[in-house]
Amino acid sequence: MLTQPYRNHLQSSENLVTTYEATRAGFVALALEKNRRATPYVAEARVLQEAAYQARLPTELLKIEGITSGLLTASGLSDKSLKHLTSQDKTEAINGLIKNYLEPAGNKFVEELVFRFLLTRGDKLGGSMRNVGGVLAQRKLTRTIISTLTIAGINYYWQHSKTRKWVEMTTDDSDIELYLRGISWENLGKNRTLIYNLTVPVVGNNVDMCLFNLSPKELQASKCNLVESYIALGELKGGIDPAGADEHWKTARTALKRIREAFYKVNHLPHIFFIGAAIEKKMAVEIWNQLENNTLTNAANLNEENQVVSISRWLCNL
Repeated sequence: MLTQPYRNHLQSSENLVTTYEATRAGFVALALEKNRRATPYVAEARVLQEAAYQARLPTELLKIEGITSGLLTASGLSDKSLKHLTSQDKTEAINGLIKNYLEPAGNKFVEELVFRFLLTRGDKLGGSMRNVGGVLAQRKLTRTIISTLTIAGINYYWQHSKTRKWVEMTTDDSDIELYLRGISWENLGKNRTLIYNLTVPVVGNNVDMCLFNLSPKELQASKCNLVESYIALGELKGGIDPAGADEHWKTARTALKRIREAFYKVNHLPHIFFIGAAIEKKMAVEIWNQLENNTLTNAANLNEENQVVSISRWLCNL
């Protein structure tokens, strides 16, 4: 294996720089994802609207079965806040909505109700969108890793992000990247397990990607405490906005430095890598310099297919 694996897909820092076309495509992808995530909220609003039309007056909304949750949302209460409120608190919130906003709206009170429902849901959507770049980045990289293993004829298991159960690969692997937290495979008698967003004990912080020389069962038994089991650790930054590129790199650079220093203290030197979507010229030069002086083992621009494939093949063959 090359001692400089990045040379398979990079010739200079210029190759790391995100193009205008990639930035534009990234913003479009974010818009499409936002619309996808908004679909359930729009459907909920339509159901609330149709049910609310049964009321002739705002106060009659309280008599309609099955819309209490919608009324609470329209009152400005988030799902999280509801866990801390009593039944009386909830009733007061709905009565406040009716008195202060729906009754003044006159015969347009149903429209006012739906608007306020969507306003609260929109706030929730905005919160979920803050890290959507990272989510999309993880999905893209995961799909490429899965494809790399499939093309190589290597069977794998994947871990569901919610149940934490490990599932054996099937002939239909469509959309599993939406729910995947980890992936494990065996190649040439070597066990490999890749986990996303893991708190690494020796580092004391969350790391975006960790590759181990353990099976899932061995990894669970070790509780991630076996320092020598770490093969590679990396940061994955999926934000596409050029205005935030430098900040993303500063965050990643600090995290990668923390990783190196922590493992150096325990006499273990795993591979360190970085993958980013928004890479400007100045940071590209800095990343390239870290590659050249072996501070980083590998790096790639998430928007360049050949780079994503190359770094995925590198990870799968470590």
